Amino acid sequence: MTIDKKYIDHFINVSSRAALASSYLVGKKDKIAADQAAVDSMRLELNKIDMNGKVVIGEGSLDEAPLLYTGELLGNKNGPNFDIAVDPLEGTNFAANNLPGAISVIAIAEKGNLFNAPETYMDKIATAKVEKGLVDLDFPLKKNINNLAEFLNKDITSITACVMDRPRHKKIINELKDLNVKIKLITDGDVLGALYVSNPKYNVDIFLGIGGGPEGVLAASALDAFNCHFQGRFIFDNDKDIKGAKEMGITDLNRKYELNEMIKGDSIFCSTGVTSSEMLKGIVITDNEYISETLVTHKSSKFKEIIKRTNLIEV
Repeated sequence: MTIDKKYIDHFINVSSRAALASSYLVGKKDKIAADQAAVDSMRLELNKIDMNGKVVIGEGSLDEAPLLYTGELLGNKNGPNFDIAVDPLEGTNFAANNLPGAISVIAIAEKGNLFNAPETYMDKIATAKVEKGLVDLDFPLKKNINNLAEFLNKDITSITACVMDRPRHKKIINELKDLNVKIKLITDGDVLGALYVSNPKYNVDIFLGIGGGPEGVLAASALDAFNCHFQGRFIFDNDKDIKGAKEMGITDLNRKYELNEMIKGDSIFCSTGVTSSEMLKGIVITDNEYISETLVTHKSSKFKEIIKRTNLIEV
C-alpha cells in the first residue's frame, strides 16, 4: 500500500500553517504560547483532511494535553487510516528567544506503521550510511568513529559529530575531543540534529546522544526516505516510565530499535522552518502573504525536497 501523493500538499499546509501561527510569537519570550499557537493551528488543519487519523505521538497523554494528545482522532472521517506523529513546535526555546532552528514537524504513515513511542529519553545514533556493523549503539564511541572514518576513507580529524550541548553528554563530548573529531554542538532540536546526516551539504557524518523518544521516531520517519541509518534505545530509569512502558506492551526495556521497527511502509514527513536554520529558512511575512520552507519526504515516490511556498494569510 502507498499513500496518495495528493496528501503531500495537505501536510505541507499543516506544518507551514502551524509554523506561521507560532511565528507571530517569535522573540516574545513565551515558549508555551508559541507552542500552543502551533498546536491549535495544526489541529484545525488536520481536521479538514479526508482521512481517519490517529495521533500516536502527540503533545502528551489526554490528562497532560487537551489538544493533539496521544490517541486523539483527527480528520473528517472520509478517507484512509493514518497514524500521525507531531511536534507542532520543536525548539520552543528557539522560537521564544528568536534563535535559529525552531521547526514545525509532522509525520504520517499507514495505520499501525508508526511506532507509538513512550515519552522518555532515547539514546540515538544516526549516519547517512546503512552498512551492517558500521556503527551501532552497542559499540564503544571510539569504534563507531574509527569504523566510520575507515568506511568514508576520511581521517578521524575530518569526521564531524553532531551532539546536543547538554551536561548528560559531557562524557561523549570529552571522548570526541580526545579523538580530535570535529564537534557540531546544538542547543535544542534533536529532530533537526538527526536530519543533518541526510545530506552531505550539512557536513555531519554522525548524530549521537540522548534526546526525546518521540523526536527519535519523527527523525526516523524522515531518515527512512533518505535510506539513512538510525538506531534508538529508550531509557527507562524510574518506576513511572517503566510502568508506562509495560502498559504500552514494551516488555524488553533494553531493546535496541532499528529504523525499520520505528517506521514501516509508506510515509510522509514535513518539517517547516519557524526561525531560520542551516536547513530551512524561517517564516517571512509580507503584507497578506507568508513565505515558508518545508522539508518534505514521501517514501514511495522517492520525493525528498525542500519546498518553498508563498501563501495567502487567511484572516
